[in-house]
Amino acid sequence: MDFFNLLRNEDIPAIKKAIAADPQLILQSDSRGFTPLVMGTYSGNLELAKILVEAGADVNKQDVSGNTALMGVCFKGYTTVAKYLIDKGTKVNTQNVNGATALIYAVTFGHLELVKLLIAEGADPTIQDVKGIDAIRHAKAKGNEEIEKLLL
Repeated sequence: MDFFNLLRNEDIPAIKKAIAADPQLILQSDSRGFTPLVMGTYSGNLELAKILVEAGADVNKQDVSGNTALMGVCFKGYTTVAKYLIDKGTKVNTQNVNGATALIYAVTFGHLELVKLLIAEGADPTIQDVKGIDAIRHAKAKGNEEIEKLLL
């Protein structure tokens, strides 16, 4: 089975076996440009994230759209995985091709605990996306006063 299908299916034993047989798998991207870590963390599976990082996945590697694994977990709301990635050296202020950051995703989707974590880890709420909108304005646009106050 294709390595990326193993990731999609979260088949931990088969993923470990595939990496052991070919450690270079961890460095490849799929046909749509997704890295193994971006794909492997999108479901919030902390065990899978650990396996991939310990196998050598670059926590700062961006996919074809410039997204990092941290951005994906902030989009989805997986605080535990985000904390793990940050502890492993993920840069919190990386921007994708649209200028979005992990913080902008966390704010846009109303993930308060993630916003708190990112701010505590140095995320900059004044970084603007390509439309010139920062995390503070995203919070205001969503009507999320609690997050807006936190960012101010």
